[in-house]
Parts: sequence; C-alpha cells; structure tokens
Amino acid sequence: MFLGIIMKNSIKPDYLFEVSWEVCNKVGGIYAVLSTKAATLKKQLGDNLFFIGPDLWEQQESPFFDPSTASPELDEWAHKAKAENLKVRVGRWKVPGDPQVVLVDFRPLYAAKNAFYGQMWEWYGVNSMVGYGDYDEGCTFAHAAARVIESLFKHLCPLRSNAVAHFNEWTTGMGVLYLKHQVPAIATVFTTHATCVGRSICGNNKPLYDYLPGYFGDQMADELNMTSKHSVEKHAAQEADCFTTVSDITAAECTQLLERTPMVTPNGFEGDFVPKGTAFSRERKMSRQAFSRLVECLTGHVPAEDAIYVGTAGRCEFKNKGLDVFLDTMSRLRDSNPEREIIAFIMVPGWVQEVRADVLERYQSGSAFITGLSDPVFTHAIYNYYNDAILSRIHQLGFQNQKNDKVKVIYIPSYLNGDDGLLNRNYYLLLAGLDLTIYPSYYEPWGYTPMESCAFGVPTITTSLSGFGMWCKGIGKDDDILDAVAVVSRSDSNYDQVVTNIANLVLRFAEVPHAEVKVIRQEARRIAARAGWHNFIKYYDQAYDKALKETSLRKGIF
Repeated sequence: MFLGIIMKNSIKPDYLFEVSWEVCNKVGGIYAVLSTKAATLKKQLGDNLFFIGPDLWEQQESPFFDPSTASPELDEWAHKAKAENLKVRVGRWKVPGDPQVVLVDFRPLYAAKNAFYGQMWEWYGVNSMVGYGDYDEGCTFAHAAARVIESLFKHLCPLRSNAVAHFNEWTTGMGVLYLKHQVPAIATVFTTHATCVGRSICGNNKPLYDYLPGYFGDQMADELNMTSKHSVEKHAAQEADCFTTVSDITAAECTQLLERTPMVTPNGFEGDFVPKGTAFSRERKMSRQAFSRLVECLTGHVPAEDAIYVGTAGRCEFKNKGLDVFLDTMSRLRDSNPEREIIAFIMVPGWVQEVRADVLERYQSGSAFITGLSDPVFTHAIYNYYNDAILSRIHQLGFQNQKNDKVKVIYIPSYLNGDDGLLNRNYYLLLAGLDLTIYPSYYEPWGYTPMESCAFGVPTITTSLSGFGMWCKGIGKDDDILDAVAVVSRSDSNYDQVVTNIANLVLRFAEVPHAEVKVIRQEARRIAARAGWHNFIKYYDQAYDKALKETSLRKGIF
C-alpha cells in the first residue's frame, strides 16, 4: 500500500525535467497525469520545471503549445542547442500552471539509431535486435530527450544542483539509461504506467491475475513478440535511481515481470475544468436534452423524464476496459425488465468515418419522430462495420432499441472534442448529463475515467482490478453504489458474477429517491477532491528524495 511518510532530511530537486511522449501530445491517460500535475509542480519549482516532449507538428501548430512565452534563459539555451545538433522549440504548455516545455525533433537521430542501440547493448544488455513498429520512434525520442536534458543541465543548472530527470513509460526508457551512463550527476526516476508484457498478456486474452506468480517476464516477452520493448522497460526499471508505478495492483505486476518492486505514486487529479454552480446545472441540462434528442432521432421514442442515463468511455480496448462486461450487463438488465427506463451510452472512439446522414438530418430538423431508423444503435458510420468489436457485440446481443425496450444501448464511436458533427459537445460536458457511469475494467493500472466521473458528481461503478478502485477500497469504499463509488470484486474467474453484481447495483441505484441521489452526487465530488494533487504530490516528493539520495551516494557526497 502507498502510505504518506514524513521524511526527515529529505532532499528536494532544484531542477526537474519530465519526459513523456504525451507532453503537448494528447494521446491517453498519461497526458491527464502530467497536464494536471503541472500546476502543483510549478508552485514548487517555478521555471526550474521543464517538460520535454516530441515535436510532431508540421502542417499546423500544436494546440497545446505556446512558442512565444519561454523564459529568456530557455530562449538563450535553445540557440546554443542548435550548435549541439539538437533541433528544439521552446515555449509553454497550455495547461494550468503554464510550465516551460521543450519540444524536440528526434527524427535527425534516426541515422544514428543503430550505433545508439549498440551502445545500449554494450552498456546494459538491451536487446534491440527484434524491435519493430513504434520501437524505433520511441527509443529515438528517448535518446533525443536525454541529450536535451544533458544540454539543459550543462547550460542552466549551477554546479552541484539537485537535478531530477523523470521518464514516463517504456518509450522513454533509453533516456534513463543514457543519462545514468553519461551524466550520473542527474538523478533518474522511471515510471511505468502499465508494463508492456502485462498489457500484452491481457490484450491477447490470456489470464493475468490468477497466473501472475507463474509468469516470467523475459519468457512472456519472447512468446508475445515484444522482446525489445520489454528489454528497454526492464533495464530502465532496474537501473533508474527510483522506479515507480501508479497503483498497488500494477506494483505487483512490475515486481513479477520487471523484477524490481516499484514505489507507488498514485495519479492525482485537478478539477479546474469542471463547471461550478449554475454553470454546471446549465451544462447538465443541455447535455440531457442532447441525449434525449439523440434517442428520439435514432429510435422514434422520447425517453421518460426519470430515465436513467448510464455511460462508459475510454480507449477501444474491448476486454481491458470492460466493454464486454458493460454490454453484457445491459443485456442482463434488459432481461430483468426494470421499472425505470435505462439508456446506455458507449462513448468510445472507433474507426470513425462521419455522422450517419439519416441521424444528422433528423437531429437538425427540429421535427418530432415516432418511428425509428434502421440499425438505431450507433451514431457515426465506421469503416469496419462488420468487425467493430462493440457494434458486433451489440448486434449479437440483439439490441434493436425498439420503443418498448426498457433498456436501450447507443454507441457513439467518435472522439468527443466538441466537433463530432452531431452532438458537438465535448466528453466532459456530456459526462455532466449522465446519472451513473460504469467502468468495469479488467486491466486498468489507474483509471482516470471513474475519477473524472466523481469530479462531475456522477456516481460510478468500477472494479478491484483498477488502481482507482483499489484506492477507493483503501479509503473505505466497497461494493455499494450509495457510497458514490462501488468497487466490484473482479478476477480472472468470476466474469458472470461481475455482470450480475453490476446489474444489481444499477437496479439498486434506480430505486434511490431523488433527494438521496443528491447526497450521493455530493459524496462523489468529495472523493474526487481527496484525490487532488495537493494530497498526492507527496508521493512524488518521496520518489525524488530517494532518487537524489541514490545520486548523492554515487557522487560520493552522502
């Protein structure tokens, strides 16, 4: 368990360099971790905090990057970096805190990648011989980012400064190894948000948890054809001055597969983007109207006033995110013929084309409809209609969204950034319109989606296989939706029981009086507040202290 420890004689960094593929590059959960953590770190370090990410923008400028406001010192360094054959741009990351950022173009280093891989083999035994796909891209970025830190340290950090370089995920692992060999005065922290082998085991429908003690990471990496990624990740984990991960459940995975037990630094949260007061009420009302209109256009039926709007969201990882459980739960609820109407929205991006023309025409017409469309279970055309896992399962379960169906399922396979062409509301505003969310994950090292749901005052159901779920159990939450977060016990062998338990929780929620629902929503917000970075940053302080003390030993100072 991660516990708050009051550290005596703790060392704090004077400079912090944090590296991730998702700096100014919104891809997944790591973006949420870093972008929400930035403001808290900025308060501690000011402009001695530097984020380093890939410069991937050619045709247009990154919407997350402001190139005009870097400090004079960073601007001056950028000119010097050119003489060191580093192709960089400096500015600020447009997130709360406005931290300084360096975007590095790593592509010029492709020419040197084989020589670099040779060094990694000689220095540490990293096996790059069977790297494929995004391996070269990730490792070349890591090399470039490490050279950027080496240069920043040389030009900006006074002698004997306490400097920490924090690398996130396997894609940056070679940066850890480079700095340890070339600039041992810099303390290194390496965080794995999900192990390569663990995620691949789950993605290949192999049981992870019941058999974890019997898995050997190197052997499984070879079997799953990811030897090189695992090799980088394992060596970075073992060589970093401090190795961390985001939850107890992933710590067990790391210990077994990477052969080093990490420090746990749970992911925090900042709710700056959550509307408050009357603004929230207004957005919730507008989203519910949008949902109701969407149901009417697809099915020819206007949902009842007391209909329960249930949602799930996340990446399209059918098993890992529990989308299979979600759909089977809705099928179980349909069979139970509940008294209140339940509308389930699956907001998961697929291989999307464009809005269905028949749906869009109805939605924009302003007319009322009493007949449904053909196949009224999805909103946007998708390229892989016959192979999309979510749509195929909806059809397999026989959902037709007829007027009299008490449970209806609607799949919205578009990115919800406010420009999907139909609802044109971003995910967070739509989240505000829900009554209940379900994120029944099988593989979820942390889980921002249920945490975000709490921040919007929407009670949520998650599982004991998510980091957030386990954290909630640690603060006294269990499997009761009246607690705002219900944590359903899940293993490799109780799938049907999980479906039954979640269905019962939804039915229980449907019976809760309106006044009590308000209390539950308030409790959800309190849970999100407890997970704020102001509470969780202490775990990172401990990690930096550990790394700096290791470095002091290496320098013969401590």
